[in-house]
Amino acid sequence: MSEEHKPFRIGVVVGESSGDILGAGLMAALQKRLPGVTFEGIAGPCMLALGAKSLFTMERLSVMGLVEPLKRLPELLRIRRALYQYFTKNPPDLFIGIDAPDFNLSLEESLKVEGIKTVHYVSPSVWAWRRGRVKKIARAVNHMLTLLPFEAKFYRENQIPVTFVGHPLADDIPLQVNGSAKRRELGFADSDRVIALLPGSRAGEVRLLGPLFLQAARWCHQRNPDIKFVLPAANRLRFSEINQQLQRFNGLPVTVLEGHAQTALTVADCVLIASGTATLETMLLKKPMVVAYKLGRVSYAIISRMLHTPWVSLPNLLAQRELVPEILQSDATPENLGAALMRYFEDPLLGDQLQREFDELHQQLRCNASERAADAVCNLLKQSG
Repeated sequence: MSEEHKPFRIGVVVGESSGDILGAGLMAALQKRLPGVTFEGIAGPCMLALGAKSLFTMERLSVMGLVEPLKRLPELLRIRRALYQYFTKNPPDLFIGIDAPDFNLSLEESLKVEGIKTVHYVSPSVWAWRRGRVKKIARAVNHMLTLLPFEAKFYRENQIPVTFVGHPLADDIPLQVNGSAKRRELGFADSDRVIALLPGSRAGEVRLLGPLFLQAARWCHQRNPDIKFVLPAANRLRFSEINQQLQRFNGLPVTVLEGHAQTALTVADCVLIASGTATLETMLLKKPMVVAYKLGRVSYAIISRMLHTPWVSLPNLLAQRELVPEILQSDATPENLGAALMRYFEDPLLGDQLQREFDELHQQLRCNASERAADAVCNLLKQSG
């Protein structure tokens, strides 16, 4: 095969499951456009299923907070150095860092210095906190791909090449979803009142938020014994950890699922959820929610001083006002979380209004994201060709 027609080689690094899903969508779209294209770096199970080659397991990059990653810093630096050496020894046509900004942006900056074109997919929350990072982003990336419209506006204002691609979840999830069949599969009746509990996918989140969410569930159940709960665990390890936590809550009617977060959301009347990507999925499924989060005390003290936005959840950020309650850190008590959830049962009009707002936001984000992202990547490959 001549050099001119040699298939493209793309470096890629993803740090957690939400990025793995985005990466798989982008990979599939690029595979349609670029016959024989290969992907290598760090990939998750969805990307591996499409043929990506992973030099390290994705789980090694999954850390949370500010202080917690410091404990893993030597290992993270070793992995990043190994990737830098691998890609500079045999340069790819393009490198795509998917989310994981603290890890990826430094790697992208180093690779860009070596003449490798870089794309960052999923904007870090630079518009919300640590805004000084925008200078590093300008040095690190040839092109930013954002999932949300207000992010693209921020980058344009800072003269960084950007494409708003929309969110693949908004493309994948229908505008209207009927949960009756899924309810029957899980043994719930249409008349049952069901609350979904989503304490997060990382070990640290489940450790901090799992017991708190179960305490809030018990608070609700004591006030209405007919309420039932469903809790999806992100993987087998989280499933085991959650079941161990549940042993301290005898009689609490919680159905624990291994995976199937979207099923849990679909069957729920309302949701108690950790702040993060899953709040967007909950919004797209039009489910009233209460957003909660806790970090280690030192991490929270640092982050809270750097925030430039009054909201942390994606529904509120998209609407630029408080659509759903956010109950954070010391305010996140079982009583406060439980009372906020019960409001949705006590005032059905509240949920109806939220569903109308969520529908409008859903339509704003339906842009055929993976295809748009692939177009932007192909344009950059042409420029470097």
